[in-house]
Amino acid sequence: MENDKNNGTEIQFYSSIKLGVVEMRRLLSVSILLILILTGCRSSPFGQHVVIDWVDFIKWKGKTYDGIYSGALADKTFIGEKLGEVKFKVADNVTNPEYKIRNGDAAFHEKGTEIFKIKGNPNLLAVKSSQAINGYKIYFSSDDIVYKWQFPDLPIEKVNRIEIYKAYVPDAPKPIAEIKNPEQVSLFLQILKSSQTSPNFQPNTVKGDPDTYHMVLFTGAPVAYMYDLHFDGNTYFWYPSEPSILSNDIQTFLPAN
Repeated sequence: MENDKNNGTEIQFYSSIKLGVVEMRRLLSVSILLILILTGCRSSPFGQHVVIDWVDFIKWKGKTYDGIYSGALADKTFIGEKLGEVKFKVADNVTNPEYKIRNGDAAFHEKGTEIFKIKGNPNLLAVKSSQAINGYKIYFSSDDIVYKWQFPDLPIEKVNRIEIYKAYVPDAPKPIAEIKNPEQVSLFLQILKSSQTSPNFQPNTVKGDPDTYHMVLFTGAPVAYMYDLHFDGNTYFWYPSEPSILSNDIQTFLPAN
């Protein structure tokens, strides 16, 4: 009789454990589902409005082309024939996170924006943009090639010219400095290579945001490599991967204010 009572207690105890595990699994599944739903979009607590954080893309002929954020068109002579036009801008128009991207969709370009080939590069597209260097923003097919415009990807021995632009200007970008002399190009690159990684660096913003410049490095390829240079009033720095401090010698390449 005592054994029967003990067995009943054990059965009840293990049943409780089993139910607890099932409940934990159910809650975990619900949590994962919520994470998947919330990833990539933001909504109000009442579910009345959803804001999707789009990446810069163009969908063209079944392939997705992503913006090259650390690259710029080297010269307009690389622009090929017109392929077509953007059919629909999804940003500001799509709030359904389950929206299926269609051919002709673009994240941020307006309907009618012209799309062009890049000569000899079937995995690249160019889109007219008044805010882009040389008047076109470049996209690569992320379905076919990997991103290859980070500083470690730069064929540094091929850099033959450098241009510097003031960032965030209202008009079309124009260079404020150009470096063509091979010795000066080499010196500039050495300053970049010798920068000191400083993961905990915080710029001085007492007098406002740091000044920002675009450094454009040309190698003869259609896409020039582009990196941002910052100055907070005391320190020159950039982000090749982590925050890195640059020698003040770099200021000799910038025009005096």
